Amino acid sequence: MQICRRSFMASLLLTAFLASPLYAQETLVEHDAIKPVPRDSRWMKRHESMNERVKKGNVDLVFIGDSITQGWEGNGKNVWAKYYGDRNAVNLGIGGDRTQHVIWRLDNGNVEGISPKVAVIMIGTNNSGSNSPEQIAEGVTAIVRQLQQKTPDTEILLLGTFPRGADPSDKKRQVNEKSNEMVAKLATDDNVHYLDIGDKFLSDDGKLSKEIMPDLLHLSEQGYTIWAESIEPSVKKLMAK
Repeated sequence: MQICRRSFMASLLLTAFLASPLYAQETLVEHDAIKPVPRDSRWMKRHESMNERVKKGNVDLVFIGDSITQGWEGNGKNVWAKYYGDRNAVNLGIGGDRTQHVIWRLDNGNVEGISPKVAVIMIGTNNSGSNSPEQIAEGVTAIVRQLQQKTPDTEILLLGTFPRGADPSDKKRQVNEKSNEMVAKLATDDNVHYLDIGDKFLSDDGKLSKEIMPDLLHLSEQGYTIWAESIEPSVKKLMAK
């Protein structure tokens, strides 16, 4: 009986280990955060425009994400020009994207034929209302694995999903925090570097200012300045590498 119990416990531990985000790509249970899908015609138009830019080559730095990343072209345009204007940087962000949409994009041209020095990833907040932290972590893991396969020489700067909501009681912020804890483990890979700059946007008591995120989700120009300044040491080091 003792041997049976030990075997059963060992089996449970092995199952949990294999199901962890680090091994998610090989052992995923089907759910929508990892099922690649495109979106509507407007979305497709932007996707195709990004592909056209990538086809021109000369890409050393890419930012991959959702509307917060796309916002480098809006509230963040002046900050982008200052920090990335002369770094052959390409914005691969589309508003409203969830992990499954990025997975589809990466399989359909967004990094085809290029090998950026650095890829900055920040994705998952749009999944926080419908997916568990574990599912979101698996979606992010799938994206990292895609990049490792498609652009193996690229250094990946994986950012923790930014905080959202007015204060720490926000449910979606809590989901993001839990998924961040899981994806942080991906940094055990040599070319994956995890960085959580979420606290840079918050006050000491965890509150989010509307001066930084006017709608408690998307960044103001001040917010983009914080983002750029916070990752600059890592970006500079990895691009030199």
